[in-house]
Amino acid sequence: MSVMSSSSEPPNETTDSRRPNRSGWLTIPAPLARLFKKFPLLTYPPNELPARSPSTRDVSTLYVFISDQDALKGLPSFNPSCLKWQTFLKLAGVDFQVVSSTNHASPTGALPFLIPPSSPVASVTHTPIPSNKLEQYAAENGTSQVPDVPSLKLEAYESLLDYRIRNAWLYSLYLSRSNSALLSHLYVTPFSNSQVVRTTILSQLRHAAEAEILRSMGTPTVESRALYEGAREAFEALSTVLGTSDWFFETSEPSLFDATVFAYTHLLLDERMAWEDQTLTEMAKEFPNLVEHRDRILQRCWGSKG
Repeated sequence: MSVMSSSSEPPNETTDSRRPNRSGWLTIPAPLARLFKKFPLLTYPPNELPARSPSTRDVSTLYVFISDQDALKGLPSFNPSCLKWQTFLKLAGVDFQVVSSTNHASPTGALPFLIPPSSPVASVTHTPIPSNKLEQYAAENGTSQVPDVPSLKLEAYESLLDYRIRNAWLYSLYLSRSNSALLSHLYVTPFSNSQVVRTTILSQLRHAAEAEILRSMGTPTVESRALYEGAREAFEALSTVLGTSDWFFETSEPSLFDATVFAYTHLLLDERMAWEDQTLTEMAKEFPNLVEHRDRILQRCWGSKG
């Protein structure tokens, strides 16, 4: 699972109008220059699509964290970021299939990403569509119009999801030892039979989750009590703003924000997740309107399959 990304890039120093001083201290020594001439540096193209990618796609293909069995059934992803967009595309009426993948197999370096439909006779190679462009893709290719929510309303409540609830999620799944079996089942066991490799992956996942939590909270140590208290306050605020409405911000139909909330509440309430440490699950259950909201979206998007 990719738990942190950055869109910032360093300045392109090669565009500086000042020509470098070839006689300066950066001059490559002659022996090394001769070596580069014999073995020039290569720039590799972007990663190829996963080997399991269908060569012919009558519909769009969304690559997400999901088991192969659940992908064949079109069930929800077990990853909140993937489930958010999987749900949104369904709400927007986009016809698509899901395929199991990983961040390492993604041409964009992160999941989810989408490949538009193609055919054997088409000569055009479609560029993978990253998650930050899926909203635009849905607007152009979906059959249902998803309502927009004014940005001023969204900012404060999105931060509750992006920080308070996400941080508590990361702690519960990655750092709570009671949920070690669940973490291994989702992100470790499917990728290697080697115990050494599994131990390494598990350690890397926990380190990455801890690092993101510390960056987000600005504290030297991870404090589970503070994380859970923050999550409870966030759920309470979400429950208040939802009120007695079917959808957040009293929209006529569910929006992207509804899909984002669902991505967490569904995975916390889904019995198939088999949480051992149910702190967050019990917390979500304290707010019946959030539970009912989850049930409405689950029924709308997956019906009896969900």
